[in-house]
Amino acid sequence: MDAAAMEVDIDQHPPSDPLPFARCYQLEALDMALKQNTIVYLETGSGKTLIATMLLRSYAYQIRKPSPYIAVFLVPKVVLVSQQAEVLKMHTDLKVGMYWGEMGVDFWNAALWRQEIEKHEVLVMTPAILLHVLRHRFFKMEMIKVLIFDECQHASGKHPYACIMTEFYHHYLKSPNYEVPRILGMTASPIKTKGGQSESEYWQKLQCLETLMNSKIYTCESESVLANYVPFSTIKYKSYQKMGIPRGLLAQLGALLMRLKEKHKGEVARYDLEKSAADSTCKSIEQIYSTLMYCLEELGLWLAWKAADFLTRQEVEDLLWGKLDLTGEKILRHFCSEVFQELTTFVDSDAQWAIADDNKLKVATGYLASSRVVTLIESLLEYSHIKAIRCIIFVERIITASVLHSLLNELLHKHNSWRSKSIAGNSSGLLRQSRKLQQEIVEEFREGKVNIIVATSILEEGLDVQSCNLVIRFDPAPTVSSFIQSRGRARMQNSDFLLLVESGDASTYSRLGKFLASGEIMRKLSLSHASVPCQALDDDLYSEEIYRVESTGAVITLCSSVEMLYFYCSRLPSDGYFKPMPRFDIDKEMGICRIHMPKSCPVPPLRPICWPGNINTLRKIACFEACKQLHRYGALTDDLIPDVVVEDKQTTNAEKEPYDDEHPAYFPTELVNRLSKSNAYHFYVIQLLQQFSYDVRVQGLVLAMRSELEPGICFKLQADRGMLTANFKYAGSCSLTEEQVNCCRKFQSTLLSVLVEHNVTKLVEVLNSFNSGNSPGIDYLILPLKSGYPNEGTVDWEPVASVLFPSAEVSNSPSSGSNVSNEHIKGCCFHGRSCLVTKDGPVCSCLLQNSVVYTPHNGRIYCISGFLNSLNANSKLNMRDGSSVTYKQYYKERYGINLRCEEQSLLKGRHIFQAQNCLFWGRLRKEKEPSKAMVELPPELCQLIIAPISINTVYSYSFAPSIIHRLESLLMAANLKRMHLDHCVQNAVIPTTKVLEALTTKQCQEEFHLESLETLGDSFLKYAVSQHLFKSYGNHHEGMLSIKRERITSNAALCKLGCECNLPGFIRDEQFDPKNWIIPGYKSQSLLNEEFVFGRKMYVVGKRKIKMKRVADVVEALIGAYVSTGGETAGVMFLDWLGIKVDFGVSPYERGSSLNESLVNIKQLEALLGYSFNDPSLLVEALTHGSFMLPEIPRCYQRLEYLGDSVLDYLITVHLYSTYPRLSPGLITDMRSASVNNDCYALAAVKVELHKHLLHASQALHRDIANTLENSDKFASTIMYGWESETSFPKVLGDIIESLAGAILVDSGYNKQKVFDSIRPLLEPLVTPETLQLHPVRELNEICQKENYTLKKPTVSRDDNGISVTVEVEAGGKIYRHTSCADKKETAKRVASRAVLKSLKQASV
Repeated sequence: MDAAAMEVDIDQHPPSDPLPFARCYQLEALDMALKQNTIVYLETGSGKTLIATMLLRSYAYQIRKPSPYIAVFLVPKVVLVSQQAEVLKMHTDLKVGMYWGEMGVDFWNAALWRQEIEKHEVLVMTPAILLHVLRHRFFKMEMIKVLIFDECQHASGKHPYACIMTEFYHHYLKSPNYEVPRILGMTASPIKTKGGQSESEYWQKLQCLETLMNSKIYTCESESVLANYVPFSTIKYKSYQKMGIPRGLLAQLGALLMRLKEKHKGEVARYDLEKSAADSTCKSIEQIYSTLMYCLEELGLWLAWKAADFLTRQEVEDLLWGKLDLTGEKILRHFCSEVFQELTTFVDSDAQWAIADDNKLKVATGYLASSRVVTLIESLLEYSHIKAIRCIIFVERIITASVLHSLLNELLHKHNSWRSKSIAGNSSGLLRQSRKLQQEIVEEFREGKVNIIVATSILEEGLDVQSCNLVIRFDPAPTVSSFIQSRGRARMQNSDFLLLVESGDASTYSRLGKFLASGEIMRKLSLSHASVPCQALDDDLYSEEIYRVESTGAVITLCSSVEMLYFYCSRLPSDGYFKPMPRFDIDKEMGICRIHMPKSCPVPPLRPICWPGNINTLRKIACFEACKQLHRYGALTDDLIPDVVVEDKQTTNAEKEPYDDEHPAYFPTELVNRLSKSNAYHFYVIQLLQQFSYDVRVQGLVLAMRSELEPGICFKLQADRGMLTANFKYAGSCSLTEEQVNCCRKFQSTLLSVLVEHNVTKLVEVLNSFNSGNSPGIDYLILPLKSGYPNEGTVDWEPVASVLFPSAEVSNSPSSGSNVSNEHIKGCCFHGRSCLVTKDGPVCSCLLQNSVVYTPHNGRIYCISGFLNSLNANSKLNMRDGSSVTYKQYYKERYGINLRCEEQSLLKGRHIFQAQNCLFWGRLRKEKEPSKAMVELPPELCQLIIAPISINTVYSYSFAPSIIHRLESLLMAANLKRMHLDHCVQNAVIPTTKVLEALTTKQCQEEFHLESLETLGDSFLKYAVSQHLFKSYGNHHEGMLSIKRERITSNAALCKLGCECNLPGFIRDEQFDPKNWIIPGYKSQSLLNEEFVFGRKMYVVGKRKIKMKRVADVVEALIGAYVSTGGETAGVMFLDWLGIKVDFGVSPYERGSSLNESLVNIKQLEALLGYSFNDPSLLVEALTHGSFMLPEIPRCYQRLEYLGDSVLDYLITVHLYSTYPRLSPGLITDMRSASVNNDCYALAAVKVELHKHLLHASQALHRDIANTLENSDKFASTIMYGWESETSFPKVLGDIIESLAGAILVDSGYNKQKVFDSIRPLLEPLVTPETLQLHPVRELNEICQKENYTLKKPTVSRDDNGISVTVEVEAGGKIYRHTSCADKKETAKRVASRAVLKSLKQASV
């Protein structure tokens, strides 16, 4: 490549945008970077990041939004992401995004990255992220205008920097159709060599970097130019004498560590661990042994003791010792603990002794092994006069950093207030420090809260602490780059760079001298070759086979294929006994490699790969070919992402979609006057069957409405004194006059208003706003039934026309008087009836004796049922205190009222009845009438509301709101049913009451609710979707099928479908409150809004909030309603209406190859199951665990388990639902939970010894099954459903019950009855209402909620014995606590909860 390929015309250069405080060399570097790709080679602290910032400012016009282009700033360490991003934010107005691995970016898709690019203009990230993004084409290289490489000396070999350039930049550079970004590299040392090369070798390495980066190096002519701006630390050598630990002590301690190592490696063999777990544990023991021996030999006894203490106290999750199981962790903990205890015996136990007492004495006795540690301490003490010291001590090993900072904290506090901390890399294999913790330590160092950091090479690059005035190399720098960069950490004027070197170590002195001279050599060579153009990249040197997806451009390389293959396998279904990964069979002599993929992988067996060269290359080629096959079979998408990752992300995104919980509430059209010109009504007699004794008798009502009702409406009401049955009977139709309709409306509005509100305030409003027109509104009439029905007619019209209460206009008029006609009074007097003075004036006694009256003096409303002829105003009234006064005196003293008609008999009154929620199913019955129910009233204080009207009629009307509310609900259910019928022809008759049950939530607290139907619908939906997916996607593994099912059946998905079908408008989710009931005819027209749902006109009576899960529950309950009454066909049709397409047709089960049936005793298993297989290989597949990697059986049981899980769930739910139809919904749900669980299935598998037929190759599974069998005697006679056990069952045992069910289902042509007939005997005895026991955790929660006990959050801890869970309850002022230990947290929590429950019951709190 010539220089022209790298440069552009000067006219095309972006305008320079320097900062006013930029230095001259920074401006020179910027000018060069604007003209061509550039590597800025300047010392640490010279402001290279500022050059990058100015370059981004110059390109800002090209990347500023809404431009689709971006700039990318790459940093080699996570800790540098935020540091560099903050600089960019400070000096530019560009929008900066930050990215690192812990954010989960490995699982982001193109859509998420597109969102980030739309939000940000500069993306600061680690190079592995950009490489991942480019390889998967989440965004493309041509979208990047500027690409900055911080610490670009790493660009070599297979480092992500080098891969980005070779796989993408140079690929696009060769094509005229693509643009490439401007490259800016930054480094303090372009070469990472260990030194000792000639100038020609130096130039060769510099030229390689320039070629790879397609950039020319810019640097200053000499260090003196920078010296005007950048302080350089003074290099000082500190020599120490090599003095090892005394030989005798070292031999003794070495033998001790060897003995403990061998002891614990023997423990590994004794526990019979899985090979991988055993290898990891032994490897970790060796690593710890090696680490401690290093500490003994190089650092001394005290620091080795501290190292053992450190390793003992570390949390398991902070120690990266490989993939260890609980047993491995336990062995390793014991090893570290025993080493610490043994070393403790060698440390002086004198309480007065301290390591800081006499350092040189400690060297002699072996506590500090070499004078290097003493030299370090003495060197630090030379700076003790500097109070604000900032020192970084660089060490090679992590354990050295950990124990040295502990030593310094113990030593230095006697001399000053310095504090020390350590930072180590998080990928070392020994210690993991979080990014957050590292940043916190660095920030404390900047602020002076920490004075000394003991660090590994992680802090050599990029850490910007300008106040750092001392750097010490405890271990020599391994490379030129390490030397230059660690020296550059000392940024303060007059800072020092101390090098600890062993006396007489000429080679180290020589190497350090060459490191020191290398900077000037590299600068001179870069300047002398500045005009030499970059060479073309040697394709042979960097060429690597690439598989590129044409549609997206995503690529897999030979190197990336290994990581890709393992990543794909990691996303396959796994359990605690098998982690899917490729297995390699390599014939080294023949150079042949065959990969065996996990059984859940859809790719057929891979052909062997032959490569006579390097074995590692052979493995890479095999992985490369496997990845190509995975893509061809769709297991890797066109973005080269595992299909399950994409599916999972789509499911997660769907569940995160915003949900608007505000929905309209629908009202039945049958009860609305739709501007009909006719006054024709259908009349229904509501017979009220009173099932309790009371001195007031219930009589029926008449409902007149514009539409006809379904026949057979009958339901129960829960009155405060007992049950009441409402039965609707059609009584014919007739037309009413306008006057009759208005009269009926006025009557029902008046009576219902006083029954609901118990005052006349609302009544006045009702009468004043009474609408007699035919405007659309809630329009039905509730009329009194004649006592002689059916012989004397239907409607009792006399009370309907008896509303006497004046409207507000009349009562406020000065001339207003009695609302009772004089003609009526004259007529009654003519027949010898007396006339009484009331608040309305003179009223005939015949009206008063059966009436509803209002007493203004106290605002009360009463029912009058007769006269108390023996009482008048002068009669005695017995008071509560035992005294007595006349009624006249009482009203005078209490209300200031003078009774004038002293001789009038008092009225026999009763407080008006309360319209209650008679649908509430938790009401407590009243045993007797309250003492204040009956009252004596002077007629002159009463104002008539309705007269005449019997008390029985008034009492009957108090049930009307509940009756009509239930009718409204039934009508809404019928409307929903008709909407579904509009979509499809339904042969089965679905009772409206079932639909209503499915629409009624538990919050309504009525006789029925949706829970049992929801349980049935959930199980049917799960089965219907599972079998459909199983047949539709024959190559998908269980994990993929489960995610696809989740996308269809999750709460979010069901809620979305329910909302699309307008179901929330039909849901009943609140307890009925008569006060919120709309009284028919009263302002009802203003409450209704029209809305069309599936072409049908619906009426909306406001908005309400309904939770997402509530909508999903109703969807499942409706499915259950259709299945329970119309069968599976009806259920499938309802699913289709919802938008869920399932196919119940039978299709052949294709597996690609037959299975080896000789591995399983087919006849014995068929006898056990009571079923003969048409295809016995299905039985073999159903018993094959994923760990059984023999190629004779290409599939494991996971797919069949997926299918069997759903069919067993459905079959058992149907069995319980049909066997116990009268059980409460909650009990049905509890019985299903007790029957359909893995513990229950596992117990069944143990009882019939299915474990003997299981094909697996897991030592851990074998061990756990053996432990289960050892405990089988403890629970065989008592445990029935699994969760009574105090031990954990291996999940695999439960899985094979499900997989056998799936195998029988497929083999029998999806005959579910055969599945139930075969599996049911294994599960006997099935749970019954009498044998049901709640799960202890749930039972304890319910008791605590009911009794208002305090249940604290369980505490979980892990020790050598397993996982301990402590459950604690505070009840009655006492603490009830129990701790249980098990190998699983769920088991420990269950056992602890049961123990606390037992204590609570025994104490009878």
